[in-house]
Parts: sequence; C-alpha cells; structure tokens
Amino acid sequence: LSAGIHFGNSGMGQNKKVNIEYVSANPTGPLTVGHARGAVVGDAMASLLQKAGFDVVREYYINDAGNQVNILGRSVYLRYREALGESIGEIPPGFYPGEYLKDVGQMVAKRDGDKWLGKDEAEWHAVCKAAALEMMLAEIKSDLADMGIHHDVFSSEQAVIDAGAVDKAFKALEDQGLIYTGVLEPPKGKKPDDWEERPQTLFKATEFGDDTDRPLKKSDGSWTYFANDIAYHWDKYNRGAKHLIDILGADHGGYVKRIRAAVKAVSGGEADVDVKLCQIVHTFDNGEPVRMSKRAGTFVTLRDMLDKVGKDVIRFIMLTRSSDQTLEFDFAKVVEQSKDNPVFYVQYAHARCHSVLRNAKEMFPDMASDGASLSEANVSRLASEDELKLVRLMAAWPRHVEQAAEAAEPHRITFYLQELAAEFHAFWNKGREDNSLRFLHENDRGLSHARLALVRAVATVIASGLTVMGVTPLEELHG
Repeated sequence: LSAGIHFGNSGMGQNKKVNIEYVSANPTGPLTVGHARGAVVGDAMASLLQKAGFDVVREYYINDAGNQVNILGRSVYLRYREALGESIGEIPPGFYPGEYLKDVGQMVAKRDGDKWLGKDEAEWHAVCKAAALEMMLAEIKSDLADMGIHHDVFSSEQAVIDAGAVDKAFKALEDQGLIYTGVLEPPKGKKPDDWEERPQTLFKATEFGDDTDRPLKKSDGSWTYFANDIAYHWDKYNRGAKHLIDILGADHGGYVKRIRAAVKAVSGGEADVDVKLCQIVHTFDNGEPVRMSKRAGTFVTLRDMLDKVGKDVIRFIMLTRSSDQTLEFDFAKVVEQSKDNPVFYVQYAHARCHSVLRNAKEMFPDMASDGASLSEANVSRLASEDELKLVRLMAAWPRHVEQAAEAAEPHRITFYLQELAAEFHAFWNKGREDNSLRFLHENDRGLSHARLALVRAVATVIASGLTVMGVTPLEELHG
C-alpha cells in the first residue's frame, strides 16, 4: 500500500540497456490497425521492462531509403499536378492511390507554385519525396502521441546509409571472414525475389543458424535491403544496447533467422535480438467485417479507431492476446458495459474500489483512506477465503511482473488483471447477498479499516497494471 502504483517494481533488470524498436511503419501512408497492434505491444513491453528494472530505449526506424519512398515521391507529383488544376484521371497501378496524398500535393503547389510542372523527374523527385516524408511522419507522430506513445529515438535508414554504416558493418563482417563470393543454390519451391543464379557477395548466415547464406549486394552493385538492415542493427549495438527487441508484422516471419544471425555476427556474439511478430487484427462492427477507410482507400487506420473508441480501449484490447495470435477487434463490443468486455470488466473493478473509498469517507469521516495510512490497518481481521484469495493474488503481482518481463510478453499483465478483477467482483457480489461480507460496517471500525486496506490494495494493483499497459485507470464509469 505504501508503495502505491510502484508496487511490483523490480531490480531484476539491473539497469541493463534494452533497445525496443516498434511501429517503424513505412512513412508512405497513415498508420493502420495492424501498426496499432505493434505500437501497443512495443510500448507496453517497454513500460513493463522499465518496471522490471531495465534501462529501455524506445526506437522507431524510418524506412526512407527504398523503392517505396521513390514511388511515394512520384505519387505526390501526380497530386501536385492535380492541385494545380491538371486532370490526372485514374491513379496508375503501382502508385499510392490514397486521398491522404492530396494534402501533400496541395502543400507543394502552395509553396512552390508551378515551378516543377513539365520538368524532368530528376528535378522534382527529391522535393516531392521530402515533402511527403515530412507530412507523413508528422501525421504518424501525431497519431502515436494520441495513443500515448512517444519514442526516444527516430532512426532514418537514409541517415544510416549516409553515415557509411553499411560499409563499416560490411567491413566488420569481412574482418571476421564472414563474407565470400559464391553462387547460391536455388531454393526449394518458388524462387524468392532476391535469388539470382550468379556469383554474389554473400554473408555466412548459416554459421549463425540461418537456413541459407544471404546476398548483400544486388547485381547492379548496390546494397540489398538486408545489408542496410545489418548496418542499422550494428548501429544500435554500437550505441550500447546488448539486448535488442524488434516488434515486426507477421509478414516478416522469414526474416527472423537472418536478422538474428546478423546481430550475432556484427556484435561478435555479444548482442542478441528477440524478434516478436504481431499477427493481423481483424476489425468488425457488431460482427460485420470493417475493411475500408475513406481517406486511406484500402484499410482501417489508427485514426479511425481513435475517433471511434479512444486510446485506452485500443491499448487494452490489443493486449488481450499474445501478439503471435490473430486478434478480433469489434468496435461495438469493445465499448459494451458487460462482463464479456475485458476493458469494462477491469475498469469497473477499479471504479468499484473507488466508490467504496468514497463511501468510507461518508461513514468514517476521520478515517484516512490513502495507501500510507491504510498500510497501518490490522489486516489479521481479513480471514474469509475470498479475502485471502485476493491477498494471495496481489502478493503474486511482483512475480507476475518479473515473469512477463522475462518473457517480454505484456499480454500476461492483462490476463492477471482480468483474474484479479474477477475475484474482486465475486467478493463484491457475495457482499450483496451476505451482509457479513460487505466492505464497510458502521459498528465494526476495525474490520472496515482492514477491508478498506484490501480495497485500496486492489485499486493500487489494478492501477499499477493499467499504467504498464498505458491505460488510464478510471475512478468512475459513466454510461
């Protein structure tokens, strides 16, 4: 009680540095419901590891160097021409069709006038690309801020390349004898996009547990995407993190072994990376699938979700299952006031605790109900099985924090809170049927004091867990 929401804090991490990279959405459009899951999982994981005593860096990697952002630049140029009154017709295949790029086109038109009309791509491309990246990143950061998510570091892929990190990481591998020129066997089944039957510059990834050695240069001599990624992880390691966690979308499954191999290799075995994959989120409204967002054209955006249900509901629901399982998000069900809705169920337990604390103030005006005062209560009066069940469950909270942190699985916190809320509601309901189990007794100050301490403790542990999840604990619920 005297520790308040810091109850459960642990020194397990011994202040070791952990770098958690999450969201890292391509800055080519608004954040989607899929990004929202990775954002919440990563952010809650960071808070959980901080609670367990780790020194956590929250990082976002901006993919601003690949072909996707080149297409983005061209798509913006179309919208720029449109903003200046040209009819552009249907957006050609291979371009980004989303309405959201109209704003970028209009911004460039307003700022530069017709300066780029009729000019070669070489002249306007960098301008359109930079404008799009700036606006998309500002929007992404704004959406994340409204979700209560703030990164410590934004790393740019282009900046990593410009700093020569790819060459340096390549040299680090070369110095260890991990680079050679060879011809890869064609893979069984379908050929992947990056496979070519020719001598290639290869990284000995198989020495570190990967299924095949990996090419680092394309046929035109430029670096592969994987080479850039190795450089980025090498950069993270050089900034002092021995333990890296990457939160990626489920479509990166094939990437896990090679990135683990790369981190082991560039760090000389000193660093490791834990890759967590987030499975997809299916969105529904009252059981009907929801797939469209007017602004993005093809997908439900995080902004759509924020406007409909708010950050606390999104954050809680995204943590109700392990990230490696698919998740169903139903806009109607997540705001229902029923025990089938876990957000409501846990918040209701917290609000009920606070209603008892308010009632106690009326019944015993001179009884202090803050945690420090209640820690003096004679808790030996708590003798019923229901009370002891709650006490045992709360005593296990610090262990749950450590276990969840060790596994880097924040959804375990949600499971624990649901269990604690269920026990509390059960005890509350018994008090309605059996007067002796009510929390407050006018004629028994000692028992009321002890039970008030129990109620304050339940509220404290729920608030402590919700804080890790990034959810605001509610003291009152309004229908």
